[in-house]
Amino acid sequence: MQTRTLGTTGPAVSALGLGAMSMSGVYGAADRAESIATVHAALEAGVTLIDTGDFYAMGHNEMLLAEALHGRDRDSYRLSVKFGMLRGPGPEFNGTDGRPEAVKNFLAYSLTRLGTDHIDIYRPARLDPAVPIEETVGAIKEMVDAGYVRHIGLSEVDAATVRRAHAVHPVADLQIEYSLISRAVEADILPTLRELGIGLTAYGVLSRGLISGHWSAGHTAGPGDSRGFSPRFSSGNVEHNLALVEALRRVAETKGCTVAQLAIAWVAAQGEAIVPLVGARTRERLAEALPAIGLDLTAGDLAEIEKAVPPGAAHGDRYPAAFMSGLGVGN
Repeated sequence: MQTRTLGTTGPAVSALGLGAMSMSGVYGAADRAESIATVHAALEAGVTLIDTGDFYAMGHNEMLLAEALHGRDRDSYRLSVKFGMLRGPGPEFNGTDGRPEAVKNFLAYSLTRLGTDHIDIYRPARLDPAVPIEETVGAIKEMVDAGYVRHIGLSEVDAATVRRAHAVHPVADLQIEYSLISRAVEADILPTLRELGIGLTAYGVLSRGLISGHWSAGHTAGPGDSRGFSPRFSSGNVEHNLALVEALRRVAETKGCTVAQLAIAWVAAQGEAIVPLVGARTRERLAEALPAIGLDLTAGDLAEIEKAVPPGAAHGDRYPAAFMSGLGVGN
């Protein structure tokens, strides 16, 4: 497994990270034993970066990871944890909380659920519009000083917010959606991160499976699958977007790889400080994703990929309308 360093102050991690969200029901029922086996397979393959959120199924994801990581050398992996999203007992989201006292409260619960004495990268999941980012980051800095957190990260904020946060304490990385069909970060975010020496962990590199090569127009989201509410999977949009996937498939065939591998490799090729996160919840999907990091894309390959999926080619927003306003950048 290759490694990459998250910016100038962040940790060295595997060049491919594992996003654990899908193991807690966001895309429908997941198999607990298979999820744990997938975490084990990732670790054995050299994956050292594991990403979660305290609001993923209201703590379920953290407890699942605690079980999967039990007995492992704590220095052999890095935990990235998002906090601050407020949930109800049903599927609803009720805003964000970035108050300093809330930061410390969320952290205390995460440390307990994960069964660890520190979090490697701790980050607000979204910007709290009622709390200056300086206050939120300042509270995390206190936890860094106390030894409970190793590095500070951000998630889904704009370039101006990155600068303000970084002025309080060095930011290791920004976690944000980045894929062939979600390229809004390229205008302002990526140049800012490079200027400041901040890494990027890219989630949604397969656009929730839409550009994995495994989704079909006749496929429908099952019970509990949030993709049933995603504009890019809606009737009319999904057919157009899957046509892009077929164009990408033709490029993948010339490279002797799968569509998913090509899409992941494209994200990794956009910068040495970019680490793609793959949301594999089965060993089969993980095994497909792993070779992507070793896939060498030439300038000619990148040009062919751009032809197949030009910037802005996708139809539909990357989130339902109610969530778009909370993002630092658009699609």
